[in-house]
Amino acid sequence: MSDEPQPQQQPTGKPKRPKRTGWRRIIPTWRMVLGTFVVGVLLVVGLFFLAYSLVKIPPANALATKQANLYLYADGSVIARDGQVNRENVTLAQISKDAQHAILAAEDRDFYSESAVDPKAMLRAAWNTATGKGKQSGSTITQQYVKNYYLRQDQTVTRKAKEFIIAIKLDREKTKNEILEGYLNTSFFGRNAYGIQAAAQAYYGQDAKNLDPARAAYLAALVNAPSEYDVVAHPENKSAALARWNYVLDGMVDKGWLSGSERAGMKFPMPKEAATSTNLSGQRGYVVQIVKDYLTQNRIVSAQELEAGGYRITTTLQKDKQNAFVDAVNDKLISKLDKKNNKVDTYVRAGGASVDPKTGKVVAMYNGIDYVKQYTPNATRRDFQVGSTFKPFVFTSAVENGSTTQDGRPITPYTIYDGTNKRPVQGWTGAYDPANEDDVSYGDVSVREATDKSVNSVYAQMAVDVGPEKVKDTAVELGLPSATPDLQPYPSIALGTATASVLDMAEAYATLANHGKHGTYTMIEKITKDGADVIELPERKTSQVITREAADTTTSVLQSVVENGTGTPAQAAGRPAAGKTGTAEEDQAAWFAGYTPELATVVAVMGQDPTTAEHKSLYGALGDPRMNGSGPPTAIWAQFTKEALKGKPVTEFDLELQEGADVPQYPTADPTEGDDDTPDQDNGGTTGDTTGGQDTEGQTGGETPGQTDGGTTGDTTGGDADGGTTTDGGTTGDTGNGGTTDGGTTDGGTTGDSSTGGTDTGGATGGDSSTGGTDSGGGGVTSGNTAGTLSTTRRP
Repeated sequence: MSDEPQPQQQPTGKPKRPKRTGWRRIIPTWRMVLGTFVVGVLLVVGLFFLAYSLVKIPPANALATKQANLYLYADGSVIARDGQVNRENVTLAQISKDAQHAILAAEDRDFYSESAVDPKAMLRAAWNTATGKGKQSGSTITQQYVKNYYLRQDQTVTRKAKEFIIAIKLDREKTKNEILEGYLNTSFFGRNAYGIQAAAQAYYGQDAKNLDPARAAYLAALVNAPSEYDVVAHPENKSAALARWNYVLDGMVDKGWLSGSERAGMKFPMPKEAATSTNLSGQRGYVVQIVKDYLTQNRIVSAQELEAGGYRITTTLQKDKQNAFVDAVNDKLISKLDKKNNKVDTYVRAGGASVDPKTGKVVAMYNGIDYVKQYTPNATRRDFQVGSTFKPFVFTSAVENGSTTQDGRPITPYTIYDGTNKRPVQGWTGAYDPANEDDVSYGDVSVREATDKSVNSVYAQMAVDVGPEKVKDTAVELGLPSATPDLQPYPSIALGTATASVLDMAEAYATLANHGKHGTYTMIEKITKDGADVIELPERKTSQVITREAADTTTSVLQSVVENGTGTPAQAAGRPAAGKTGTAEEDQAAWFAGYTPELATVVAVMGQDPTTAEHKSLYGALGDPRMNGSGPPTAIWAQFTKEALKGKPVTEFDLELQEGADVPQYPTADPTEGDDDTPDQDNGGTTGDTTGGQDTEGQTGGETPGQTDGGTTGDTTGGDADGGTTTDGGTTGDTGNGGTTDGGTTDGGTTGDSSTGGTDTGGATGGDSSTGGTDSGGGGVTSGNTAGTLSTTRRP
């Protein structure tokens, strides 16, 4: 054997790759990536074909036989069932081309050219929803039709997966026209209308084949949000509906289905009042709609769940009180209308709501003459000004915040303000000088009397003294929604420019009646699903939103309105009551908001054209020159309250007033003659102190200035008595025709012999006036106003 080294054998294969070490070991190779991708694709494709073979196109769901929802009074008696489906299927040929194009422009503009599903749109919608840009749908019309016709409305992954598969299968088995026809016949448009034909009849009283672009675009807009975009049922949402309507029309122009010139001249087609099933006639349909809105807005039950049916809903409404409200409106308003001979009477509508202050339960509502004839629920609409029923919130805010006048005096029921007509508001950067009703000037007047007579100049100034922002905050704390239209922090807030609903106002007044303790109103006692499952209701929370003294002092002032002011017709209820009248601009609405210790009720009479839905003035309604709060609204309130509380014991208000509530607060800038405690001076006589006597509004108070013309008023002690106060030492004064008046006063006023037939002093002696009368109250004196004028003046 040779000792020589043998040559190394050369490898025959490829060189061995070095092993990966360190961090390189955790990075997958391209082979691994490619393999995973291929396996993944094969798996997805396999699963798709498996699902495609397993998922069958099911029979149509039984929409026509779905369960009804049952609505009940608090005692368990039936209000209504809303399970009847309003639908009439039509062929595509029976639907106008404009209607077809409008639906496509609204929901799926590329329907005829795209596939049954749009994965990119679905991913985009999912991303937008997940990133907080709003819940969006990425479904094509085909997918929506599958959901409407074959599946349920539940938002689950399983349902979406089935929808995806069935849509692809359906697109292979049916033509685009067949799918569009099915979609148009199954879509929900609101007003219980399923399908384009039922919707055309429900909103415009015509067949689908006659729909023009404008009307078709509105119906197409409804599909996106049927409840919210019904501008008759929800006039406050009209701007959103208009935006959607314009979106549809612009889409029709973009696709060449509508000319730009025709689009430019198009006006929004206001839908008509709804004519619905007689199952919802009378007050029943209103109740169903309001309860549905309440459930969905409070997220107790969704609109889709309600649509599926099977709910038994017990409301807080009490049948006897509900009937009493209808009777009161019929007796005091509807029965007096002459629609054939007086056009204004056709504009008259009424709304009302009654709330138990202690529980917050809505016990009765009035919404209109008949849901079949007038669709809009007048108790919840927010498009009419509340007028002077807002003024108590200004005074409440003043007491709550310890506010003072411009010269530093605390604001109490007996704080004296200047009630001169069109008096410029002091302390506000802008110019504002509101007129009083009928341009009446009241001169120096107490807050109590200014509330009795609803003096605009006083309350506009008080709003500035308190701070308009604080006034707004107080109104919201009492119960008005913060988003109430036109609830703006300006001096005009005091005059009731806000457009709260009747139910909103009832909630706020209920807070005053409940001594400042607020809890949101409730309309639901109990809900069950399919007769067994109990739906959990949100817990009602209450809190002391304002001090008891602020609420109770306001109540004492509002009692005076009923006893001596514009609300005196409310005395017909036969119970202690507090309240305030109100009138909107141009008499488009008249209000009375009031309460007893047991019940807070608000009534409004509104003016609306039944054809155009435009707000209308009610001058001349019921044959009267004007419609004001002290008329039908107060009469309705009194009759309803009397009947609703019939058989229950009469209870008095238990009030705790602000400190110094009975002490007059006179302007410090007014120069006085004689006694420093007496700011008002006569025309040559002497005014003495009155201790413990009545003011000129019939309220017991402290020092009250007297006034005579050329006479002398002596001291009066312990003059607190019902029926009047006698002034010891009063003398007669001159009147416009040389007559005399008795120097004594009685509760309710002294009638003097004057050129106008007497004086209206509300408990003050007559004075020397060119027109023969003096109007005085709460220590203030107004010269130059006739008794006749003041006693017949309509006040808000």
